Amino acid sequence: MSAPLRVANVSGFYGDRHSAMREMLEGGEVDVLTGDYLAELTMLILGRQKADDPTAGYARTFLSQLEECLGTALERGVRIVSNAGGLNPQGLAAAVTELGQRLGLAVRVATVSGDDLLPRVGDLTAGGLLRGGDRAPGDRDVTDALTANAYLGCRGIVRALEAGADVVVTGRVTDASLVVGPAAWHHGWGAGDLDALAGATVAGHVLECGAQATGGNFSFFAELLDADPAALDRIGFPLAEIAADGSSVITKHAGTGGAVTVETVTEQLLYELTGSSYGGPDVVTRFDTLRLRQAGPDRVEISGARGMPAGEHLKVAVNRLGGFRNSMTLPLTGLDVERKAELLQRQLAPALAGVEEVRVALARTDSPDAGVQEEAAALLHVTVKDRDRRKVGKGFTVPVIELGLASIPGFHATAAPPSPSPYGVYSAAWVPAAEVPQVVGLPDGTTETIPSSAPSGTSTPAPDPVEAPAWTDDGATRRMPLGRVAGARSGDKGGAATLGVYARSDEGYAWLAGFLTADRLCALLPEAARLPVTRELLPGLRALLFQLPGLLGDGVAAGTRFDPQAKAVGEWLRSRVVDVPVRLLPPEVGA
Repeated sequence: MSAPLRVANVSGFYGDRHSAMREMLEGGEVDVLTGDYLAELTMLILGRQKADDPTAGYARTFLSQLEECLGTALERGVRIVSNAGGLNPQGLAAAVTELGQRLGLAVRVATVSGDDLLPRVGDLTAGGLLRGGDRAPGDRDVTDALTANAYLGCRGIVRALEAGADVVVTGRVTDASLVVGPAAWHHGWGAGDLDALAGATVAGHVLECGAQATGGNFSFFAELLDADPAALDRIGFPLAEIAADGSSVITKHAGTGGAVTVETVTEQLLYELTGSSYGGPDVVTRFDTLRLRQAGPDRVEISGARGMPAGEHLKVAVNRLGGFRNSMTLPLTGLDVERKAELLQRQLAPALAGVEEVRVALARTDSPDAGVQEEAAALLHVTVKDRDRRKVGKGFTVPVIELGLASIPGFHATAAPPSPSPYGVYSAAWVPAAEVPQVVGLPDGTTETIPSSAPSGTSTPAPDPVEAPAWTDDGATRRMPLGRVAGARSGDKGGAATLGVYARSDEGYAWLAGFLTADRLCALLPEAARLPVTRELLPGLRALLFQLPGLLGDGVAAGTRFDPQAKAVGEWLRSRVVDVPVRLLPPEVGA
């Protein structure tokens, strides 16, 4: 049986800590470095760059990271796998090869592509093969696309590593497949090894967001700081030791900041999770069968993953330009805040009547009898969107400024009138996997085509999930924020917000599962009250998983919401005051 493969993450997004690659190479033993650079918004940004410059379209920071680290990686035999290729993996591969020549290093570079469907959008849509999220052909979200990229699986990466590649740069390969590929190559898994592939997918999901698995953005960060005030000053990036059966141990290099605990890993497992059955191009992974165990300091074992055959369709990320957006913020200071807001909206209404979308939000950031002027002010945010740039340019800002001497007392804006900026709209589409073969550019300059449709395999029958134990209510409660006894992590998937909430004990989970229904969530988060909110139980994680479709409108690139990626929805929920059973409280709180 092959030894576990040590896979380390060096990037969770385009713009993550530049030194992470060097830190993971120098901090301890690793076999493979992986980096994720391609969020939905990033694809839109790269699409606009490539439209202006055909040689662009990839994550340039990957290249500058590699300049510091390529020699060390080659010397130690560490492979590097990244989706930094974006919309131009061949361009990035050529740049990596040129970098190696400049540094005097012989580097074998491979590419994985085939994901870019933009040249084929018209034909695929006309043939009913490329369909919008409702599986209806002809959706305008795909016919006027700026980018259209299928989510590829791991097989192209496996072939590139088999061919001896030192560096593999890909297009829109799924985040988790960046880890599944090296694990499948190392352990010799085939497409039918579903449980092992599922286990590696789970490990990939933990690693893909970098330090978010090792204490970053952690609900109970204050407890880490209480134990060590410097614990989070420079959080170490995560790595996974992936065994031949797909189970893994999540850890980090010794001496780095942060923490790896069952709770930090639980939060990352819940991040942007769209269901207990996690669909992907390699395997469908059941998250409701996972088991976590603290296996030592900064070591968490994940086991119990069960896999089912991947579906016949691949998800396609589609971005199109939606129009132009602009925004101004007007402080409302002192008395009569509500009436000031009403007057401004009436005065602006005629000028904004022809704008396609207007959003006005009053943030009550003001405090009575404030000793600092900023603390005495509420903020009126006015955001406009239209396909006509002029309507949200001076057509919007001039009427606002013209009120300067003719409106509320204390009228002013937080900044000079801004210029409108273009925004994009994300949507998901679907295409038959058989229509999207992976194209692998091998280090010797040849190419191979690999079908994306994998044969079905047989997985180990998954046990029925254990439901939450019955909660025995003794009636003793205390009013306090939910977050004193529950952690949470939230995020975005297109226009939907995802929200995972977990308890800190089995008893706490029994209470949470009975208390936090979908209806109760909507009562606590009124913005979700009119949405078709759903809930699933994940007993092995002591967690509840909610989907809030429509909360984010057309997604982050087009969003006008205060928190367009729903990053803090979980913290908002944790701040809401509820009746918490006294026996769930820590001694210092419950006393």
